[in-house]
Amino acid sequence: MRQEWSPEDVVACWTPVGPDWELVANKSGPTRLGFVLMLKFFELEGRFPQFMEEFPQAVVDYVADVVKVPAGDLAKYDLSSRSAKGHRTQIREALGFRPATRADEERLTDWLADEVCPVELVEDRLREALLVQCRSDRVEPPGRIERIVAAARARADRVFCAQTVARLGEVCVRRLLDLVAEGNEDGTALLASLKRDPGAVGLDSLLTEITKLTAVRQLGLTEGLFADCSEKLVAAWRARAIKMYPSDFRDAGEDVRTTLLAALCASRQAEITDALVELLVALVHKINARAERRVERQLTAELKKVRGKEGIFFRLADAAVGRPEGTVRAVLYPVVGEKTLRDLVAEAKANEKAFKAKVRTTLRSSYSSYYRQMLPPLLNTLGFKCNNTAYRPVMDALTLLARYADVDGKTRFYDAGDAVPMDGVVRKDWREAVVDDKGKVERIPYELCVLVALRDAIRRRPPPARRRGAVTHADPTRKPRPVPRRLEGDQPPHPHGPRRRGDATVPVTPITPVTNLRIRGQKDRLSSAERITGRDGAGRPATTMRRTP
Repeated sequence: MRQEWSPEDVVACWTPVGPDWELVANKSGPTRLGFVLMLKFFELEGRFPQFMEEFPQAVVDYVADVVKVPAGDLAKYDLSSRSAKGHRTQIREALGFRPATRADEERLTDWLADEVCPVELVEDRLREALLVQCRSDRVEPPGRIERIVAAARARADRVFCAQTVARLGEVCVRRLLDLVAEGNEDGTALLASLKRDPGAVGLDSLLTEITKLTAVRQLGLTEGLFADCSEKLVAAWRARAIKMYPSDFRDAGEDVRTTLLAALCASRQAEITDALVELLVALVHKINARAERRVERQLTAELKKVRGKEGIFFRLADAAVGRPEGTVRAVLYPVVGEKTLRDLVAEAKANEKAFKAKVRTTLRSSYSSYYRQMLPPLLNTLGFKCNNTAYRPVMDALTLLARYADVDGKTRFYDAGDAVPMDGVVRKDWREAVVDDKGKVERIPYELCVLVALRDAIRRRPPPARRRGAVTHADPTRKPRPVPRRLEGDQPPHPHGPRRRGDATVPVTPITPVTNLRIRGQKDRLSSAERITGRDGAGRPATTMRRTP
């Protein structure tokens, strides 16, 4: 029960009305005040208070004034007395509730474990969901709510572990368990590497991530292992596993150990795939930017060697500022001369063309001597898909590169019979560097153009390309997990509710969850029309006030 109430809320929610006064009857003194407070408390919370401190002081003062009993007399009302027990029985009967039995506790445990625990991990929200279910079933919440929640969580964990082990199969389970087997240094090294981030953008980090992804794929995790599981649930097991040492894994039960390792490896496999794509994008950008900076430094040094340009530019600027209202012919030509200006324009255009040519040369040199070694393992590790016809040339170009991945790098040109996509892959300013005078397509500059085109395609929104082997938050073709029957429609979906995993997109973008279940607020955002009523549904009033948490 919240302790802060506005005067309007107190009047709307705690004022006794006609049917309430019939229940109060001839009660007087502390009994009268305590009964009314318990009645209104049960209407709002669906349970009885355990301590007197649960009654907000502002509410006590208001109700005491309404029933004409001093507020201090509430201290004389004992919640554990026989009269209080009789009052609870009277309130339950009037509102159509009954005490919870052991069978109810078992049923609520099963419901919580099957419907709520797989999509909600916060204990307070599980408790609130249980209270909502009790209210819906017209059952007074049992006194052992914490024990029920703990039992439901343990049962849900056992079901999740058993389901994961069954989906993995014996071979994959054995491979996972061998990772943490005592004396297995290779498995320990793999686990340690999985917990590390890619690091700085570079060829070494890209190759390292490719090695990690290949090692994880060799475990043979079942495709769609956690496809129908809440992403929050898988993330919780991953977070638990990433903090553990091999000895900690060995101390856990076999099913728990297998599930922890499976959650860690499956999550990291998706994350490493994402990291590989991001590294590819960043690395292509880095190659281009580094080449441009190097050429800019060279051309800047050459420009400074040309004598007289600084003086010409100064005179032009001084004349333009001095007579801004004049024409170019009247102001600038007398200072510099038309022929000199034309020569400067021609020289600038020549320098721009030279700049682009030098950038291409520098790019080709750095790529062929160092970065080209990333291409075969990258194409063997990542596969791309696209259903946008605008980027079909990029996909065809990747197919061509994959076919030539094992061809000797000294083979300079593609075969004349190969269909080499140009439009949508090679920019116009690169055509003369890619295609020679005889119409042959050179491999190295073409590979650079393909990587740049791939980077641009990946960075498009919405993403046109799709990567195999990755995991995202949602798959629109997947049948959503059913929402718990008693909570369906109670509240609008939580904006950060549980999300599903499916086939990833490149790059991973925020995806609307397929299904959501909001637990928090199911109880404390009930409108007054949803307050508990009598058996006939007409014994309590409905006002326009809405409670806030």
